[in-house]
Amino acid sequence: MKVYFLGTGTSQGIPIIGSNHPVCNSHDLKDKRLRSSIWVEWDDVSIVIDCGPDFRQQMLKSKCNNIDAIFLTHEHSDHCAGIDDIRPYVFKSGPMELYSLRRVLDCLKNRYEYIFNDNNKYPGAPSVVCNEINPKNTFKIKNKIIQPLIVNHANLSVLGFRINDFTYITDMHSISDAEKDKIQGSKILVLNALRKEPHNSHLHLEAAINFANEIGAEKTFFTHISHRLGFHEKVNKELPDGMFLAYDNLILSI
Repeated sequence: MKVYFLGTGTSQGIPIIGSNHPVCNSHDLKDKRLRSSIWVEWDDVSIVIDCGPDFRQQMLKSKCNNIDAIFLTHEHSDHCAGIDDIRPYVFKSGPMELYSLRRVLDCLKNRYEYIFNDNNKYPGAPSVVCNEINPKNTFKIKNKIIQPLIVNHANLSVLGFRINDFTYITDMHSISDAEKDKIQGSKILVLNALRKEPHNSHLHLEAAINFANEIGAEKTFFTHISHRLGFHEKVNKELPDGMFLAYDNLILSI
């Protein structure tokens, strides 16, 4: 399995428009972060998790030429606003399979009516097939089993995903014990760590480290990072053994 980090930034990305914060002015490429998303290749399966406003740029950079399905963690724009840019894939291979919670799919139908309205589709709009995820049940992509899980993003339920020994979670603030049990035994954990100060809807760094210690994965990579976490090189050196900051275009082989 190959995991490609398409983006590791929070909702505004890094650098932030008009910001003079030192991290935003950094010349280190690892401090340049597009909105969070990953591309997973698993035998003959190609999956993208989240489709934010940087989607087109990320696909060109990663040379991702085929997508079997897109999983959407939730409906916030930094995770779904690139939906129109799936058009080249649709024109090449047919309707795109979207997987998410019913709430998220209904939200997208309202927001992007010109894509989802089959009775009055705008010419040239991409076509999609909506697949509702029941987080209580696993589902399959080409006979590959996907384990969804639910985490809490303030008062919003957000999806995470476990694929074999790999678990990806973003926009988490808290999680139930039942959902935590689904993660146990993961060898690679990807987890959000927004900044050093506590936040009302995201894990901050200390909380993310504590959670990673509780899960005990062989390696944990932190993502969905804001400029307020600090410089990549400095923070990465301060992390416990087996924990790392992810960065854009990092590739993991699992």
